[in-house]
Amino acid sequence: MAPLIGVTGPDSRLPWAWWATRLAIRLAGGRALRLTPNSFRPHKRDKLQGLIIGGGDDIDAALYGEDTGRAPADPRRDAFEIELIEHALQTQLPLLGICRGAQLINVVLGGSLHADIRPQRQHTSNRRTLLPRKTALGTGEGRLHHIMGQSRWRINSLHHQAVKRLGAQLEVTARDLDGFVQAIEYRGDHAILGVQWHPEYLPYLAGQREIFRHLVALAKATSPERLYP
Repeated sequence: MAPLIGVTGPDSRLPWAWWATRLAIRLAGGRALRLTPNSFRPHKRDKLQGLIIGGGDDIDAALYGEDTGRAPADPRRDAFEIELIEHALQTQLPLLGICRGAQLINVVLGGSLHADIRPQRQHTSNRRTLLPRKTALGTGEGRLHHIMGQSRWRINSLHHQAVKRLGAQLEVTARDLDGFVQAIEYRGDHAILGVQWHPEYLPYLAGQREIFRHLVALAKATSPERLYP
C-alpha cells in the first residue's frame, strides 16, 4: 500500500495548497491525509509514515521570543503543528516543511525568524508569485543537493518572513540572491527538510517533483514496528 503522508493546513479558505500537495504526493506514489486544527485527532498521527507541515499565515512571534506588535494569525494552528513536529522528532518520522512549515520547524528547534524581510531586499523582488521567477543557490551539501542535482534552481515565493537564527542541529542548504535562507536540513540520520518556497505549485519542474518523491521513498522505508508499537 502507498505510504500515508500527513499534510497540515488551515481550516479557513479554499485549500489550494492542500489540493496541489495531494496531487504531488499522489504523483510520487503516496497517499495524502489532510490535517487541520479542527480535523486533527491525536490517533491519526500514529498512522502516518511521513509528514508535511504546509504553508500559510505568520507564526506568532512570541514563540521565538520576539514582539512585533502583531497578533497571532492562527494560534490554534501553531499549537497543533508544533505538537505534530514534536511527534515527528520523537518518532523519527520523515518530515518536510514548506514555507511557514520550514520556519516552524526552525522555531520548534529553538531558532528565530526575520519578522519581515521586505525592507532588507536588495537583489530580489519580494513580490509574491507562484511562478518560478526567483533563484535558489544550493550549498552543495545535504539531501537537497542530491534531490535537485544542481547548484541553482528556480523557485517561487509567497513569504515575507525567513529563518534568522538556526535551531539546534539544523544547517542551511540553500539561500537566495539576497542571502536569505531558502532551505534547512537536520544534521544526522533523521530526514528533516524545510524549503522556503512552494514546490507543490511547481509540478512541471522535475527537481520540485523529486522533493516529494524523496519524502515518499523515505516514508515507504518507515518501520511499521515504530508506527504501531
